Amino acid sequence: MDWETFWKLIGTLDGGTEMEPIGRLTHFLSSRPLSEITGFGELLAEALYRLDLESFGANMSGDQFLYVRAAVVAAGRAAYQSVFEDPANFANFADRWGEPLLYVAPRAYERQTGEEWDRDTRYSFESYSNHEGWRR
Repeated sequence: MDWETFWKLIGTLDGGTEMEPIGRLTHFLSSRPLSEITGFGELLAEALYRLDLESFGANMSGDQFLYVRAAVVAAGRAAYQSVFEDPANFANFADRWGEPLLYVAPRAYERQTGEEWDRDTRYSFESYSNHEGWRR
């Protein structure tokens, strides 16, 4: 999967992470080739990793920071890019909870294969894993 396709899929969420848009995306992805499911998971992890910066999450717990980063991604490409252009834009997402986005690829994978998603992505999306983004 390439970034253009990834962002088109994210665009189907219309910025939402409620059950309905997440369910639609999961259903669509589960009907695609396995390589697209894993590719979506890889690019989501990379997008979240790139947001794992001290300038965004210094005052948040690990889980809160992860879920807010997921909300930024769910808001789409323009919102994602805007936080890098002006880090103050990240605060606009502080009250949003994007956790459901984290389960799209694993659930699509499980629906298609009948097996649990038991794979690591190239980039870790866990908070504080981007060591270059944190001065600790």
